[in-house]
Amino acid sequence: MSATRARTAADYGEASIRVLKGLEPVRQRPGMYTRTESPLHIIQEVIDNAADEILAGFGTRIDVIVQADGSVSVEDDGRGIPVGNHPEEKAPVVEIVFTRLHAGGKFDKRAGGAYSFSGGLHGVGVSVTNALSSRLEVVVRRDRREHTIVFAGGDVAEPLRSRAMPAGGPETGTRVTVWPDGKYFDTPRVSVDELERLLRSKAMLMPGTQVRLQVAATRLDRTWRFEGGLAEYLGSVLSGELVAPIFAAEGYAGGDDATFAEGEGGSWVVAWTDEGAVARESFVNLIPTTAGGTHESGLREGVFNAVKAFAEAHSALPKGVRLLPEDVFSRVSFVLSAKVLDPQFQGQIKERLNSRDAVRLIASFVRPQLEFWLNQHPEHGRRIAELAVQQAQARTRALQKIEKRKSSAVAVLPGKLTDCESTELARNELFLVEGDSAGGSAKLGRDKEFQAILPLRGKVLNTWEVERDRLFGNAEVHDIAVAIGVDPHGLHDTVDLTGLRYGKICILADADVDGAHIQVLLLTLFFRHFPRLIETGHVYVARPPLFRLDVPPQGRRPARRLYCLDDDERSTSMAKLKDEGVRPEAVEIGRFKGLGEMTAQQLWETTMNPDTRRLLPVALGALDQRATADMMTMLMGRGEAPARRAWLETHGNEVEADV
Repeated sequence: MSATRARTAADYGEASIRVLKGLEPVRQRPGMYTRTESPLHIIQEVIDNAADEILAGFGTRIDVIVQADGSVSVEDDGRGIPVGNHPEEKAPVVEIVFTRLHAGGKFDKRAGGAYSFSGGLHGVGVSVTNALSSRLEVVVRRDRREHTIVFAGGDVAEPLRSRAMPAGGPETGTRVTVWPDGKYFDTPRVSVDELERLLRSKAMLMPGTQVRLQVAATRLDRTWRFEGGLAEYLGSVLSGELVAPIFAAEGYAGGDDATFAEGEGGSWVVAWTDEGAVARESFVNLIPTTAGGTHESGLREGVFNAVKAFAEAHSALPKGVRLLPEDVFSRVSFVLSAKVLDPQFQGQIKERLNSRDAVRLIASFVRPQLEFWLNQHPEHGRRIAELAVQQAQARTRALQKIEKRKSSAVAVLPGKLTDCESTELARNELFLVEGDSAGGSAKLGRDKEFQAILPLRGKVLNTWEVERDRLFGNAEVHDIAVAIGVDPHGLHDTVDLTGLRYGKICILADADVDGAHIQVLLLTLFFRHFPRLIETGHVYVARPPLFRLDVPPQGRRPARRLYCLDDDERSTSMAKLKDEGVRPEAVEIGRFKGLGEMTAQQLWETTMNPDTRRLLPVALGALDQRATADMMTMLMGRGEAPARRAWLETHGNEVEADV
């Protein structure tokens, strides 16, 4: 062993492992917890806490002051953060909230909890604010006293002290003043324009609430109060002439709802304009979701189905015109405010909602109300339908121009292929499904407009060492090639992809070991004989769940069904349910033996619905094509047993066996 290697091995020992404590993880990797362009998001965490108080029914105002020194104060007249000692931690609660990750009052979603609906989920928000601030002061008014605590660099600088309530001012509330630490941000200054937009949206989402912004440096002093709520706000930002009046509605689940928790639902305003930019904003529990998510998908689905039903009922569709969701939604402006009991966001900054049930939640309220409104005002409905038809005709004309450039040759498609109706390459999807049983569920559960199904019988041939001219001797490989419309080719061949019939080719196999084997065989086929499809991003692997958790009713939440991808996800879900107060023995756990066990509805919701599925794109990754080819030869080659055995002996401990 060389001296360099010996020294490297000696340097790596038990003392090399660091355990980050307290708020250290945030300071080490701030980008994992917040945006680092500016401190706006850490200020937003404080504003969101004030908004959650109002959402819970306490408080009527939020005041934000940007001081000349760059500090920002946020004050509300809510209940005030508790200041007494925590029964288990034996420290003031207000101190714990700002110095401990995953400590907060918003975990308990049961009836009688401090916050039934809130944007705060993880107990991380304001502790991140504190971690990335050089100084932070908290003043709490409650119990007829004023309580103050000061932090510096995330640690307590001045312990909690109390005094008699000063004369004047509110009797309850919280004021948090933050001095962002510039070393964690590209700029230490908060963008006033972005802060204005944020506060204006908070006022819009909470009709009757007064939101005020003061900026010392520019003497800006603005107050927002939208008595008209979402409709008043949307009307003020629209460009272009309205095709019909703004449609405003709301819907929330009642106590007898068997599907959703009491209070879940949303309010929304929708407008169609003939030209100009569209305005679209969405929120979940008052948190802005700038990247959209499943609640927006639910609004889109509900609006599309309502307009389509109206158009069909009133004969507003010309012959040969087929409406698609993008036709109806392309000229739509909206503001959506959803209330979800236990929302699942993508990342700590909560830009996108991932909760699968939110699609059905919002769609189930939007469609009937919009459909009723359109039929009540048929003159508005006809104008909206005409606009959608115009969009559909423009899309069809553009598609026809592309089709004219394609070859007129027509292949005889496989008999067991259940094709889709659309001819739009970018939208069409082909699912290669393991077995006739699963293929049947997929056919029933799919969206026949753009999803095609090709069932595969048994395990596909290992084609790694099969010559190209012998490929079509295997019926399954022949059917796949003909269905996708591309001839087999090599890594360095010039390929004509104009015959490609599907923008996404999705491998859909069971979530167990046998399913993984079929995935490998199909991926081998595509890499060896259709590599250009992988290079151009057309090949995907669907990820169906392996477990189903049936959770009994609990408090305000009705019985529900959760799907878990694997053992790790099942363990995480069970731990979360336990935190919610669900007894582990009350949860019924089912393991899918195969896709054929899933109903068509379950397969659609978990694996095929573009809004709720998990679909992995296939790419070559970090290895170059030659290295990838060498690895595949070792794994799939018939004469590579010794090399494969040696590789398995080296890496076998890295695999979790599914037995």
